[in-house]
Amino acid sequence: MSVLRVAALIAATMTTGLMAGVFGLYQHTVMQGLARTDDRTFVGAFQAIDRAIINPWFMVSFLGALLLTAAAALLNPGRAPLPWILTALALYLAVVIITMAVNVPMNNALKAAGAPDQIPDLAAVRARFDEARWLTWNLIRTLATTAAFGALCWALTASRP
Repeated sequence: MSVLRVAALIAATMTTGLMAGVFGLYQHTVMQGLARTDDRTFVGAFQAIDRAIINPWFMVSFLGALLLTAAAALLNPGRAPLPWILTALALYLAVVIITMAVNVPMNNALKAAGAPDQIPDLAAVRARFDEARWLTWNLIRTLATTAAFGALCWALTASRP
């Protein structure tokens, strides 16, 4: 078994697992906590969290999960784990598309509203953000990434000699 093939599959599994955790924590912790806050706190905290998450550690996991899964697929042609790797790749590609098409534009619109101290109608800004829609799409990301992680875990077992 090629060291590179195994390393790519392990790295894909780890980064995908990290992303499942990120999306899951947003779903059942971050957004649940923010939902219980007033409008000023919600807008300010969400803006701050969204600015903070764009960092090298997050980007390595977010993009790495996609790139490393694709690399694992390319390195395993015709091998037993390939169907599981391709399943994970399709699921995580859907997550990236959802993130870029839905969640990021929503996040950017909230940030574009300006600093909470400068916003005359925070309730309207929060309502336009549409927490329920954000949470619905995040739940889909969470489930898809968790399923991709499971598929990659199975691919690891299928790759054993």
